[in-house]
Amino acid sequence: MKVETDAIDVTEYQRRRADVLQALKGSAAVVFAGEGAPPQLGRWRPDAHFYYLTGLDTEAGGAVLFDPTSENPKRRIVLFLRPLNIEKERWDGYRDPINSALKARTGFETIMRSDVLPGMLTGAARRAKTLTCLHGFSVYPADVSLDFAAFKKLSERIPNVKIEDGVNLLPSMRAVKSAGELKLMRKAAEITTAGFAAAMNVIRPGATEEEVSLTLEHNYRKGGAQGVAYNNIVGSGINGTVLHYNDNSCTLQKGDTLVIDSGCAYKNYACDVTRTYPIGGTFTPEQRDVYEVVLAAQLAGIKASRVGATFTDIDVVSRQVIEKAGYGDYYIHSIGHQLGIQVHDASPDGPLKAGMVITIEPGIYIPEKKFGVRIEDDIHILRKGNENLTIAVPKSVKDVEASLKD
Repeated sequence: MKVETDAIDVTEYQRRRADVLQALKGSAAVVFAGEGAPPQLGRWRPDAHFYYLTGLDTEAGGAVLFDPTSENPKRRIVLFLRPLNIEKERWDGYRDPINSALKARTGFETIMRSDVLPGMLTGAARRAKTLTCLHGFSVYPADVSLDFAAFKKLSERIPNVKIEDGVNLLPSMRAVKSAGELKLMRKAAEITTAGFAAAMNVIRPGATEEEVSLTLEHNYRKGGAQGVAYNNIVGSGINGTVLHYNDNSCTLQKGDTLVIDSGCAYKNYACDVTRTYPIGGTFTPEQRDVYEVVLAAQLAGIKASRVGATFTDIDVVSRQVIEKAGYGDYYIHSIGHQLGIQVHDASPDGPLKAGMVITIEPGIYIPEKKFGVRIEDDIHILRKGNENLTIAVPKSVKDVEASLKD
């Protein structure tokens, strides 16, 4: 088991859990890591809420129980881990026994095996009579969330148990970043900036989208990142009009534009940057005009990103720039999203607060002209104004063209 604490100390995870316990106001709750096994491609990833509360990213089948009515204070927040299985672990990796060292590393006073969780959760429900859903609700007809599914079964076995909606609690906490989280996100931005700089040396007619993508990922890992935070989008020509294009298989043609949407993951925190480049080093007049409109829309959106604003407020300001220029029909998505442990991170209800990190990413996509333009930065909301974490990635027309000629 590995607990990442180089910037986020174990005491911060403890504070997060204590804040949840207090916010539950006597109700019981459980957060599940999710099931699964190490995949043959990529890494198994826990539920982001579970990771946020524990710092554990290898414990499939784990859970955190919040039992505020337990008479034992040490059992009001309990970590559950799957039982050890020596035969299985020879395939998937050895795991730690429950001992004082494990408790010290995780900050939990009580750790139990998951086979006793049903009994513990039943006892918590019987005493509290109220269960609060913390996992996000599913959209019909998808399966219900793990905690809601468990609570429905409990309500069939214990009379007068009430199930409440607390799904905004953890997103509200996760969206406001701590100093430790911001340190990780700044490092992710620094590594991503270096990756984009390296990619500039590859962007030329005759190269491939895949070469650019591999250069980005190689340099992310070289810089200390885990790899990409999401599948690289490297779309040239008409591919740049496909929002989530990820074939990354075409050859770059002189005169086309290249949309790169990429970011590294550093200690499980994401960066997310988009830039658009002219293949051959210089935008055509039409490409340049569209680029300037998108840049103006992005700068307007960034300026509007402040405490008290909503994503709708920011979208309106940015979209007006594009619509005024006559490209409203070619702007087919919203302005941005929360950023953090996930690239599309937990998004709470309500306006922006100081400490949030969001993306601002307007775009214009013209399939009939076979090119698209998107520009995206990661914006840290301050008490007054904001901070652009990815400002070091060139984005003015002059700087973009110069970066390809160096």
